[in-house]
Amino acid sequence: MNDLTIGLLGALLATNQPLAVSNVIHEQTGAVVQMAATPVERELREVMMADDDAQDEVQAWIRDFNSQSHTNQTAEGNALNERIRTRFDKVRFAYDTFLGHHPDSAHGYLAYGSFLNEIGDEDKAVDQYEKSRELDPKNPAVWNNLANYYGEHSPVTKAFAYYAQAINLKPDEPVYYQNFATTVYLFRKDAREYFNLTEPQVFDKALGLYRQAMALAPDNFVLATDFAESYYGIRPLRTNDALAAWTNALHIAHTDAERQGVFIHLARVKIGAGMFDEARAQLEAVTNDAYADLKNRLIRSLADHEHPPAAVPTNLVPTPPAVPPPAAMSTNTVDLSPNLLLAPRGLHAQ
Repeated sequence: MNDLTIGLLGALLATNQPLAVSNVIHEQTGAVVQMAATPVERELREVMMADDDAQDEVQAWIRDFNSQSHTNQTAEGNALNERIRTRFDKVRFAYDTFLGHHPDSAHGYLAYGSFLNEIGDEDKAVDQYEKSRELDPKNPAVWNNLANYYGEHSPVTKAFAYYAQAINLKPDEPVYYQNFATTVYLFRKDAREYFNLTEPQVFDKALGLYRQAMALAPDNFVLATDFAESYYGIRPLRTNDALAAWTNALHIAHTDAERQGVFIHLARVKIGAGMFDEARAQLEAVTNDAYADLKNRLIRSLADHEHPPAAVPTNLVPTPPAVPPPAAMSTNTVDLSPNLLLAPRGLHAQ
């Protein structure tokens, strides 16, 4: 399967699986772009609906491809790739035609950029975002999308500034705080220098931004788990805060699978904190097969923490033969027999 198809499989079908790598930037613009009911905006909406239809259709093709067995996956993958390319080329043409007729449509450039970003053409997407920003610098969505781009491609300092501008323009949009928090958390060295903070203060800044997002979206489970997972990067672990964050995520979990995923995390934190009985109870509540491997690993970890290997008594460790000091060696003869040659000492990491 070639690179484009692989990229589309990742970009179009990515899901937030239990315990998957979190802290992923949210590519959506956050706020729904409100468009006036003018003929131009109605025309743009038709293009955007065609865009959505194409995305849905391609996702269905990829799901169907993944569900089938293949006699020649490379050839069939190439054929699917060409089919996808042709389908998306129609959408590109529709956006290009619209913007050719309406070159002053800030919403048009923003929508086109979002489409290009969705299909993995990020460098061309940012060009569309920049055009949109020039035409309408008061639209917070375009600042957020540009910040997403610079957070991934650098300079990260632009991402910091652009998220702040998005929040300044729309302070009640939780996605902007969440993306800002994620970027500060992931790029702590840049954040230390940009904001003139220590590393603990950078963690506090990221956590504070997450809390602001959660205050605006208190029932957002993905946001709550992003926040809770952030504690894993902090050393020493802020155990009580981490447990409180995971308990909050448990309270707003929507499905039994989500709740059991939280049990896994709670058990992990409690094992590290020495709360072994509580950790065992959390693991016993996990029955979903999707978590079987993680559960078993934590059960082993729990056993290792409860019953660490006994230390070897020092009186049982053989004492190496003494090496005579240089002063005791004869200055007249040198014995180069193999049993007296010393191996070079290992390098020690600083």
